[in-house]
Amino acid sequence: MDNIVNYTKTENIVEDARQIIETARSNAVRSVDFCRVQMYWNLGKRIFEEEQQGKNRADYGAYIVKNLAVKLEAEYGSGFSERQLKFCRQFYRIYPIGNALRSQLNWYQYRSLIQISDPYKREYYELEAVNNSWNGRELERQIHSQLYERLLLSNDKESVLAVARRERIPETPEEIIKLPMFLEFLGLETKPSYHENDLESAIISHIADFLLEMGKGFSFVARQKRIMLEDDEFFIDLVFYNRLLRCFLIIDLKTGKISHQDLGQLQMYVNYYDRIEKLPEENPTIGIQLCTNKNDTVVKMTLPENNKTILSSEYQLYLPTSEELAKKVDEAKKSAHN
Repeated sequence: MDNIVNYTKTENIVEDARQIIETARSNAVRSVDFCRVQMYWNLGKRIFEEEQQGKNRADYGAYIVKNLAVKLEAEYGSGFSERQLKFCRQFYRIYPIGNALRSQLNWYQYRSLIQISDPYKREYYELEAVNNSWNGRELERQIHSQLYERLLLSNDKESVLAVARRERIPETPEEIIKLPMFLEFLGLETKPSYHENDLESAIISHIADFLLEMGKGFSFVARQKRIMLEDDEFFIDLVFYNRLLRCFLIIDLKTGKISHQDLGQLQMYVNYYDRIEKLPEENPTIGIQLCTNKNDTVVKMTLPENNKTILSSEYQLYLPTSEELAKKVDEAKKSAHN
């Protein structure tokens, strides 16, 4: 018995020691990353101040950056190229208050942010990168997939920013869920047809990326959730829970165009969860019909006019170009206002 107790204590100490070491390593990396951010900010500040001394000469700023890059790159490497120094100057001009820099963000993330001209859009991504602990790749993807614009399809700018600033908690699914969805990270080949099980399996294999694409506050609950209605057996594709909305969210996958029968089945699943699974203090279940194509008029005529719990969203297996995204956002805006 003593050996068992001693073994358990040893394992506890080992686990605690691992946690201490990993935490220290993570803090060290963050500290180094932020020192780099401060270094580039100070370089930008110095370049900007030097430029102001020769403000009557239009070419003086370009000369300063080019000449400085030649000297620094030869001595310190490619991290001080002319292009990089231009980013430094831009960084300081956009973030002139050094004490306001966020230690949670690294230089790669700040470099993505300073290329956003809209200050409100930039603030949104800056806050969400911190709130959700996005790494550089995740932040870059969210910017490229026009997350901010997609949320603005069903929300006003003030509401979107208030949630990002944590001034209010989201109250509706439209404030969190991104429509349409882009699932390029699944790695599925774009082809005329494939089985829904392939899509479902790919989502489960990339569940962390899928949760990120869905929105904030989601956790995975079940796959192929089996329900019995008397002698009839049904399987719900995917079930999630959102801690901010405090409700279950059901996703029904379709690899083609949705029909009114599909929406009726999803409504049945939502009703089941509301009447059987949901606790009294939780909010009504939300259902999402995820498909490759839909008829908006059929959707509107199938669902009640006061519908707030059933959503239909198209998805794509590739990340569109900026032009294609802008076109999709415009089309979605027109559809939302009709």
